[in-house]
Amino acid sequence: MKITVLAGGTSTERDVSFVSGAQVYRALKKKGHDVILLDVFMGYDGEDAKDSEALFKSDRDWAADIKAVSEAAPNIEEVKKLRADKSDSYFGPNVIRICRDSDIVFMALHGGDGENGRVQAALTLFGVKFTGSGYMGSALAMDKYFTKLIFDAKGVATPEWEAYKAGDKVHKSPFGYPAVVKTHAGGSSVGVYIVKSHDEFKEAMDNAFNYGDEVIVERYIKGRELTCCVIDGKAYPIVEIAPKSGFYDYKNKYQAGSTVETCPAQIPDDLTAKVQETAVNAYKALGLESYARMDFIAAADGNVYCLEANTLPGMTPTSLVPQEAAAVGMNFEDLCQHLIDVSMRKYK
Repeated sequence: MKITVLAGGTSTERDVSFVSGAQVYRALKKKGHDVILLDVFMGYDGEDAKDSEALFKSDRDWAADIKAVSEAAPNIEEVKKLRADKSDSYFGPNVIRICRDSDIVFMALHGGDGENGRVQAALTLFGVKFTGSGYMGSALAMDKYFTKLIFDAKGVATPEWEAYKAGDKVHKSPFGYPAVVKTHAGGSSVGVYIVKSHDEFKEAMDNAFNYGDEVIVERYIKGRELTCCVIDGKAYPIVEIAPKSGFYDYKNKYQAGSTVETCPAQIPDDLTAKVQETAVNAYKALGLESYARMDFIAAADGNVYCLEANTLPGMTPTSLVPQEAAAVGMNFEDLCQHLIDVSMRKYK
């Protein structure tokens, strides 16, 4: 197959996306596919950009310059200045042309327009096949406000919450302290804060509004952090996440050694069953397709709360979905192939 791996983009998860894309690119090459890795924003303007056969058969290492994820999210405004044609189009030169010449696009984008359904909608209009959920499920899962509304309507347990828009006069957490403040459409825990006082709450609200015009405040639930991916409607083994300090924020997600991850999670069988059942219910409630990963808090009283759904979960060396696949005997290369196979079923 001719496969384009789309990565990069203009979200705060740009660097994470590159590392995911590089891993996927190398894996699919090992499976014998003709693969290229593209920065969806910067595009590609090489001499072979319009020659599909030469482009996909090139012996170029498209992942050669990809580096590990740094501790801090990238400055996107500085990234935009690097684009040669200075265009404000999300799609860089020749990206759509190359995607249309592919048998399928592997979506290694994270956050922002890459995960909120807009890219999926554009690719759909251009007749391009791609991995993961369609534009509607992607949009609903990316927006925490709509995710919460749907979870409440469908009986998927989630922490009590309130939503606020820029300009709302909110002076304190409606749930006391500690509380959770998060931007409504972020990822990789960028724009997420656990606040323990009134002053921390005010600062977190100001910071969260820097990422968007709506902020979610959640009741803090103390418990074990768990995650469970669903592939083709089937729940996989659960991972327990235990950061060595703080919570599972951007740094702890992507810096090796920052977090202890146990897969399968050492939890009672009844809790395993409850988390996996809830993961599938959340997946179905949001209308997701192919694969996604759901994050949870398991409280000491046995209740399980779904925090959110990730429609394009990370595929970096420290990512969780590859760990879950490995727990059932599936190596990384086979996982990437499986995600392509299940995604192709959408088009039959």
